[in-house]
Amino acid sequence: MPTLVHEYDWPDRVVVGTVGRPGERTFYLQVRDGARCISVALEKEQSVLLAEKMDQLLDELSADDAHPVTAPKDVPAELVDEDPLEQPVEEEFRSGAMGLGWDPRTAQIVIEAFALDLSGEDEAAGPEDDAVYEPSEVLRVRIPVGAARAFAQRTREVAFAGRPICPLCARPIDPDGHVCQLTDE
Repeated sequence: MPTLVHEYDWPDRVVVGTVGRPGERTFYLQVRDGARCISVALEKEQSVLLAEKMDQLLDELSADDAHPVTAPKDVPAELVDEDPLEQPVEEEFRSGAMGLGWDPRTAQIVIEAFALDLSGEDEAAGPEDDAVYEPSEVLRVRIPVGAARAFAQRTREVAFAGRPICPLCARPIDPDGHVCQLTDE
């Protein structure tokens, strides 16, 4: 079956946001272009890593004197997006592997999210099966460098706005209380 590709080249909005209370949040990568909107579920760790790698890529592009694009270090005020996710949030798929790159044709950052294979078929493949995994769906988004810097900043803020961290054991403190691992000994 061919892969369904959700392609957004100059979207109106690209954000990571959450649904649920701290400790039970589901993270979403959401993209909107006009009336088209897609929400892809991902793990908190994927969100954080995506933001870190995006900042790293933007810094590398800016440091390369031969490169024609300079990414802003600070997020331009007009690109700050603090609004909640577009409602209703309807999960298109859950992301497994993700990719991040640079499209020199359009001078944009490219984010790719590949649907997680929930079928278990890859485990059943034998050694004679050299077939390459083809995801059922892919989200591919191209955004300019300023929007990419704003995306990374917001993603970090959303990820770290969850449960507070215990200063002693570095584990999350639940709203119902916390038993510190260090004072338990």
